[in-house]
Formats: sequence, structure tokens, C-alpha cells
Amino acid sequence: MDLSEVSSYIIEGKVDEAESWTRKALDEGIKPAVIVNQGLIPGMDVVGEKFENREYYMPEMLVAAKAMKRSMDLLRPLLTEAERSSEYRVVCGTVQGDLHDIGVSLVAMMLEGAGFDVKFVGADNTPDMLLKAVEEHDAQVLCMSALLTTTIKNMRETIDRATEVEMRDRVLIYVGGAPVTQEFADEIGADGYKRDAGSAARMIKEDLDSKVKA
Repeated sequence: MDLSEVSSYIIEGKVDEAESWTRKALDEGIKPAVIVNQGLIPGMDVVGEKFENREYYMPEMLVAAKAMKRSMDLLRPLLTEAERSSEYRVVCGTVQGDLHDIGVSLVAMMLEGAGFDVKFVGADNTPDMLLKAVEEHDAQVLCMSALLTTTIKNMRETIDRATEVEMRDRVLIYVGGAPVTQEFADEIGADGYKRDAGSAARMIKEDLDSKVKA
């Protein structure tokens, strides 16, 4: 089977077709890791580029992510421990007091599509909840989001708390959300900020790749 076919289904957000293709590929003996690495990830890479270039918007991103998730639901239980474990582990969630998690969930999906081992903790997380998830997942990255001007202060509190408990030097912390700016990210000592999920995922991967090579 042609792996570019499932990539196209992801790019076009064809959920049922992506699932059907994946089932057939598994029946024909194609290894789950091959489907992920040579089919799903290349597809999500294109989706990320289109989103970053404003060729795709939120609706297209959501259906593409849904198509990838439908395939991953079939593949994940079949991957071996070695295939499941990524060298890059990340925790994604919304800060305390903020119940909006669509944006950060897209970042999580984009990172999973890029091969990251992602733990998505959803909305309304205290600083200690986020840092506990980082510790339990042994993550190198924490992605925090806020949609309200009243909750972005909790990003600073989380970074300060990470410093207090001596975790700050071993985790990269990225922030995003409608009220967040590059100036604010710099002010609170975040490692990075992007306005959209596609460019955020790309930045995080490039930062980690650079860190590994250093």
C-alpha cells in the first residue's frame, strides 16, 4: 500500500478514509511504526506548514487532527514499548482558572503527529499539577496555554514554582494563547511563544533538536 495515501487523508481531514486505510494496512502486515513514521507524521507536517502559512485555519486543523487521532487509536495499542517511547516527551495543558483548552489541545495533537510522546492534562491546572505531570511523565517540555487576561498570571506562577522546586533548569516551558505576547513570554522567563499550533510545534522540535546536538 502507498503510505502517501494515508498522508493525503490526514492532510485533507478525511477521517473515515484514514481509519479504513489504516485497518487495511494492518491487515496486509504493514508495521504500525511504519504507518506512523512514514504516513501520519509526514501528513501532519504538511498540515502544520499549511496552518503556519495561513492556508489552513482552525476548522481544517481540527479535522486533520481528528483523522490522525482515528488512525492512532488503532495503532497505539499495537506499537511495541520501544516504538511508543519517544526521546521527546511533553506535557500540554491550560493554566489554573482557565477552562479553554482547544488551542493547547491542537498543539498536543501537532506534537503527537510529529512523533512526540504527549501527555495532555486539559484545562484548569494549578502550577503544582502541571509540574507533577512533568515529573511523572519525565518530560523535557511543558506547554501552557491561557485564553483569559485574568489567568495569564498563572503562567508566571508556574515558572516561578518550577524554579522554587529546582525543576526549571531541566524543562523547557512554552506559553501561548490569545492574550499572550512575545513580550509577556520574555518577561516571565518562558523559553518560547508562538501564535499558532503549527509554528509552536515546529519551534519546540527545532529547540529540542538543537539542544540534543549541542
